[in-house]
Amino acid sequence: MIKYNSIRPAHYLLYLILFITVGCAEQPSTHAFVYEKPAGINPVPVTSLVNTLTTNNDGYQTQLNLLPRSHKTVWDRLLSLYALPAIENDRIDNEIQRYLDHPEYLARIQQRAEPYLYFILDQIESKQIPGELALLPVVESAFKTNAMSKSRASGLWQFMPATGRFFGLKQNWWYDGRNDIYTSTQAATTYLSQLSKLYNDDWLLALAAYNAGKGTIRKARNRNMKKGLETDYWSLSLSKETMNYVPRLLAIARIFANADKYNIPLQPFPNKPYFAVVNIESQLDLTLATEMAQISINDFFILNPAFKRGSTDPDGPYHLLIHVDKADSFKEKLSQTQKKDRMQWVRHEIKPGENLGIIARKHHTSVEALRQGNRLANDNIRSGHFILIPPSINNPEAIATKVGKQLYIVKKGDTFWEIARQFAVSSLDIANWNNLSLSNVLQPGQKLIIKKS
Repeated sequence: MIKYNSIRPAHYLLYLILFITVGCAEQPSTHAFVYEKPAGINPVPVTSLVNTLTTNNDGYQTQLNLLPRSHKTVWDRLLSLYALPAIENDRIDNEIQRYLDHPEYLARIQQRAEPYLYFILDQIESKQIPGELALLPVVESAFKTNAMSKSRASGLWQFMPATGRFFGLKQNWWYDGRNDIYTSTQAATTYLSQLSKLYNDDWLLALAAYNAGKGTIRKARNRNMKKGLETDYWSLSLSKETMNYVPRLLAIARIFANADKYNIPLQPFPNKPYFAVVNIESQLDLTLATEMAQISINDFFILNPAFKRGSTDPDGPYHLLIHVDKADSFKEKLSQTQKKDRMQWVRHEIKPGENLGIIARKHHTSVEALRQGNRLANDNIRSGHFILIPPSINNPEAIATKVGKQLYIVKKGDTFWEIARQFAVSSLDIANWNNLSLSNVLQPGQKLIIKKS
C-alpha cells in the first residue's frame, strides 16, 4: 500500500539505450481522445527478438528484451520493457511458489488487468519506468479498482488519503480520484519516478519506499550505515510486509516472463487501447451516461470506479472512460444533449424551520452535497425559495441500482456491527456509504446502501 511511498538497479545508461526519445501523451480534444501509444521509447532497431545482457555497478546482470516496435499483445509489449536486474534470492523463489500454488488466481488477475494494462504501459513508457512496475497493481490490489486496505489505502495503486491529495487526487462525497484509473495511474507513475530519483535510480529502494514510506527506508538505511552494513534493499531490516513486497513484484514479473516454463497461460490481450478518455464538460447523470454508452452499470464502473454517487461531481473532473468501440457513438449522443438535460434535478421548496441538515436527512444526502450541488457559499437558506437535489441522491433505491449496490432496510434492534457482519463488510464502510456517523442510532425502516462484494 502507499503511505508516503519505487526499483531501478540498472543504471541510467541502460535507459539511454532503451529509451531513445520520449514523447508526450495526446492532449484532450473538445470532447474525447484515445491514449495512443506515446511516441518515443524506440528500442535499438532489430528484426527479431534480441536479448542483450549488461552488468550494472552491483555486478547484477540486467536483461533487456529488445523487441520489434510493433507488439501483437500487451504481454509482448510489457516484456519488452523489462529492465530490472536478474536476481537470485530465496525470498523471490518463495513468492514464485506462492503464486504457482494458485494458478486460478493468476488467471483471475489477468482478466482484471485487461482494461487497464495498455494505459498503464503508456504511462510506464512515457516516464521511462521499468516495465515490471506495470504489474505493481497485482501486489497492491490484485487489480481490484475498489480495493480498500485496513489503513484506508484505496484503488489499483493503493493511495492513502493524504498521499492521494498530495498528488492531486481529489476526494470528496461525489468522487475519489484514488479509484480513477486515469488520474491514479498518472499519479502513481509520477510518484514512482520521483522515488527512483531520490534513490539514484535504485528501483528496489524506491519500491520499498512506495510501500513503507520514505521515512521508514531512511531510518533503516541510517541504522545500517551506523553499523557499517550495506544499505541496499536486500540488506535492510524492514517490516515483514515490506520484506515480502519487492520479492512479490519480482516474482510475478518473472512468472509472466517465463509463462511457458511455469505452465501459466497468458491470455492474448491485443496491444491496443481499451478505452477512450471523454471530456463531458459538465456534470452528468451516470444512468444517462450508461444509456449513451450502451453498456451496463457494472461494465461502466469497471472503467469508472471513482464515482461514488449516481452522477459525476458538479465541480469536476469532467472525464469519463468509455470503451474505445463505444466512444464515437457516446460522443455523438453527448453532443446532442443540452447541458440542462444532463441532470434531472428534483426541486425542493424550503419550508419554514427547515435548514440544510433537515433537508439533507430527508433526501438521504449530506449538507456538503447540497452545498456543492447548489453552489451555496454558506448554509444560509430562506423559506419559500427552492433548492435542487439530483434524483440520484433523492432516491436511495435509484442510487443502489445506479452504482451497483444493494439496499438494506433496517430492522428493530439492528446495529452497524450486526449489519456489517451480515454482509461481510466493515461498520465504518456502511457509515461512509450512507453519509452517517457510527454514533448515529439506526431507525427501523431506515434504508442503507450496502456495496456488493
